[in-house]
This record gives sequence, C-alpha cells and structure tokens, in this order.
Amino acid sequence: MKNQEIKFKNTNYKYSIVIGENTLNILPKRIKLLCPKTKKIALIIDNNVPKKFKNTLKRKLKSYNLLFLPFVSNEKNKSLNKVNYYLDILLSKNFNRADLIIAVGGGITGDVVSFIASIFKRGINFINIPTTLLAQVDSAIGGKTGVNSKHGKNLVGSFYQPKLVISDTSFINSLPKKEIICGYAEILKHAIIKDKKFFNWLKRNSKQIFKKKSKELIYSIKKSCEIKTYFVSRDVNEKGLRMILNFGHTFAHAIEVKNDYSKNITHGEAVLSGMILATKLSVIKKICTQKTLNEIKEIYLQNRLEYAFKKYSRSNAVNKLIPFLKNDKKNNDDKINFILLKNIGKTALPNKSKISIKNLKNMSKFISQY
Repeated sequence: MKNQEIKFKNTNYKYSIVIGENTLNILPKRIKLLCPKTKKIALIIDNNVPKKFKNTLKRKLKSYNLLFLPFVSNEKNKSLNKVNYYLDILLSKNFNRADLIIAVGGGITGDVVSFIASIFKRGINFINIPTTLLAQVDSAIGGKTGVNSKHGKNLVGSFYQPKLVISDTSFINSLPKKEIICGYAEILKHAIIKDKKFFNWLKRNSKQIFKKKSKELIYSIKKSCEIKTYFVSRDVNEKGLRMILNFGHTFAHAIEVKNDYSKNITHGEAVLSGMILATKLSVIKKICTQKTLNEIKEIYLQNRLEYAFKKYSRSNAVNKLIPFLKNDKKNNDDKINFILLKNIGKTALPNKSKISIKNLKNMSKFISQY
C-alpha cells in the first residue's frame, strides 16, 4: 500500500501526516522544504527505538549538524525536571528558532519533546516521528504537549503544532503485542465516537491489525488520524468539541494515577477499561442502550481484551477510582465532566454530562449489573 498523506488544516496551522512503510525516506526533502534555514537538528530519541533507525536517521540527515539525545520513556520522566535538563543542553549548544527538534519515540517522548519545542525561545521548529501504534494514531496528532504533576497526568503543558508528522509503520514490526493493544484502544475509541462504518470494519479486521498486516495497519492508522483531525481542526485548544476525544479517558487517567503510572497497566489498557466504564455510565443514565454496550463488549471478546473491563466490573473497584477523578483536565467546577456515549458513532456533547461525587458513588452501585 502506497504512502497515505493527511493534511491537517485550520485557520492558523497546517501540516501533513504521512503514513506508510519506510516513510523516513521523505524526511530530508521535507526538512529542506519546511525548515530551509535549519542548520542544527536535535533528535531526542526514545531508548526503546531499535538502533538501526538511529543509524538510518544519521545517514539521511548527514548534511546537518546533528545532536542525538537519548530519552528514557516512562511516566516518571514526563516531568518539568526532565524538560529543564534538555533545555539546558539546547541552550548550551546555541540552538536558535530556525533550527529543528525531532522527537523519535512513543507518546511520552512526543509529549515531552513537543513541550520543550513549544517553550524553547518561545517556539522552535518541531517534527514528530511517532514509533508506537498508540502515538501514530493519537498523541502525535493535534498539538497537545505536556508533562505530569503529582496532582495528575498532563496537567502542565501547551498546544504546539508540528511542521510534519511521519508515521513509519516499519517501527511497529518490533513492538510486542501489549504495545499493539495500546494503539488499538485508541483506534477503537475513534470508531466508537465518530464512525459506525469504521467500527464494523474493525469487527472484521482487528485480528489483522494484531498480526501487524501492513495494509490493515496503514488503513486503521489513516482512519484514526482522519477522525482525530476532524475534531482537532474544529477546536485546536480543546474548548469544546475536541473534548469528545477524551471518551473513556476520565476513568483511564484515574486508573493510571491510582496505579502510580505502573508498567502493570498501560495507557491503552486503562483506556479500554475506561471506555467500558463510560459506556456503562451512559446506560445507567439512560443515554445509551444495553445493546450498544453489548456490541462494544463483543469486539473486546473477539480480540481477548475482556480482561481490561473485568477488573472494574464491581462497584467497590470503581469507588476506589473516584478520589482520582477530581483533577481531570475537563473539570471546570466541583463535578466530574464525563464524555458519555449515545450510540456507536455519536457521543453526548461535552459539558453536558457532569456528575457530582455523591451521585457518582450512588451510580457506581449499579456498575456490576451491566
């Protein structure tokens, strides 16, 4: 399947997302076109990225003054301390705004490096090369940057758009199944919130995605990017419509914080749990039907993902998450701001499903019934 290119465009920003096998080949020409005054390039690379890709980048970008900086990708390093560490290096090497920073890695790497780019001299050229399925379908698109706080996930950050996103599916071949599940969770989320036809396609083709079949992978990444850019282009700074992309994430972030960002549960697994919990809440509030919930559960069962929601099938497990829901970014008062589901392909509008802690505790008693 040939390279797919999606154009992100709104009144203030435009950039391309290029998806396919060996898309790294286009990087030198695109840098010349997009950053003609660049002399120095800092590549901040996730330590999990196989060495052969670093060698490929070194070879392709040999005409530039290159600075390779390693990054240990974990939630603990998604911090202001780590940001300061890299800023000091860039300043000491006399980088200027015409130069370029490239993130090479998963979502954590992209979030941290894009935040660095957004605040370095009030904004330096930035290109994102996401290397995990999760990053390719989600965090690399939309310009959200950020780091964690002891009070919660992604609470310190900015909005900053890249010059280019290159999603090379060659990176995915080296990923374990746990990482594929992470990306699949966001692919499934995009289908649930916007596209029933795509959801039905996933019913038929999910097994091919887990087998890393190139054609199905590229198509699912492309569809996910198109859905995400639909929301982001209409609401870049997440004031309204874009919040729909957080379906399942209010619970997911609470699960991650409660588990102290442990490797025992990945972001994708937390999202899989959160989407079922949010759909159950939608059923309890009579916003959607049991049939819709069952249809979503069925796709989990087909792909052996039911372990994600079985952990939170009892009310006491859900109640333990409630203290960690309060600091979610969508909250703008003392109620929890959920994105709830009407049916597959359509959610309730943001800010229309606020629930008090007291009511949530009462509702959690019914979770085990669904």
